[in-house]
Amino acid sequence: MKLYKILLPIVAAAASLGLLSSAQATPITGMLNIGGTATFDTSSLTPASSATFADVLVLGGNSGAFAGFAIGTPVVMASYTFDPSTITNGLWSVNGFTFNLLTSTVTDRSATNLSVSGTGIITGPPGFDPTPGMWAFTSQNAGGRPHDTFSFSANTEAIPDGGMTLALLGAGLMGLAVFRAKFGKV
Repeated sequence: MKLYKILLPIVAAAASLGLLSSAQATPITGMLNIGGTATFDTSSLTPASSATFADVLVLGGNSGAFAGFAIGTPVVMASYTFDPSTITNGLWSVNGFTFNLLTSTVTDRSATNLSVSGTGIITGPPGFDPTPGMWAFTSQNAGGRPHDTFSFSANTEAIPDGGMTLALLGAGLMGLAVFRAKFGKV
């Protein structure tokens, strides 16, 4: 009888914790593609280290939380320095979603081509959890113009469980122990 009185509050607390955690917001999933024009700090992309953006719009091929975004929706995009890598909060914002840049790595560079990739956190409107994401930025400089076309895509990463599955399994096993202690004696 003493075991029952000790384990019952523990099982109730674990179950309550499990129910509270199920009310969490939803991770942001999917891919968003945007594009526009970029002005770099140099006329050649080889030594370029930062960019400012104009005429940034949502492109097609979006999925997940971004699937309903209309092609041509305006995007607010901040200037940023990619070499060296610079944290940029609010790199882009559209339809209540914001991308906060954490890292930049130049993966390919020539006088007419630039590719940068990295990581960041995507935040969304109420109901969405901040979600880690990967991103890729490419720019092509046709004929050495100071204004270059660019494309940017963000793709969310899988989120680890965080231990809730193990906590619920433990609560279930404790419940079985209480059940056995109470009704196991015949």
